Amino acid sequence: MSSTLSVALAGNPNSGKTTVFNALTGSDRHVGNWPGKTVERWEGVREHAGHRLTVVDLPGTYSLTASSLEEAIARDVLVENRPDVVVVVVDAAHLERNLFLATQILEFGVPVIVGLNMVDTARAGGIELDAGVLADRLGVPVVPMVARKGIGVDTLLASILDTAVESRR
Repeated sequence: MSSTLSVALAGNPNSGKTTVFNALTGSDRHVGNWPGKTVERWEGVREHAGHRLTVVDLPGTYSLTASSLEEAIARDVLVENRPDVVVVVVDAAHLERNLFLATQILEFGVPVIVGLNMVDTARAGGIELDAGVLADRLGVPVVPMVARKGIGVDTLLASILDTAVESRR
């Protein structure tokens, strides 16, 4: 085992964040379709490519202004714990609304990856997104995903390792 890496999952309510958590950790946390389902943080562990990943599923929140318990918990993890990587899970069908949180997290100066989740739903709704263009504009890796089907999870894992190793240099 070469290192332990901390990974925080952040995202709006109903962005598929807990589904990504389950896919990354092999957990089977209950997924609820209402805001406030995850009000505390949950941790899981995954061994991958010689690394131990400690994954924290933060409460779903729309911002980090700390006006609610969910926002305060998410902000405190980012500020006090400084994870090696933050994966911001965004709902591809509601990109603009979801990117507000991503831009706030980018301001913290932590390494960020955008998990562009539910691209199948976006596509079915006539929304075509170019992950490369989005990555260029944000300046961070963007990984298209369909977490509930496991699509993109391996790519996300590789991106987490690459980003964490690069940020430690």
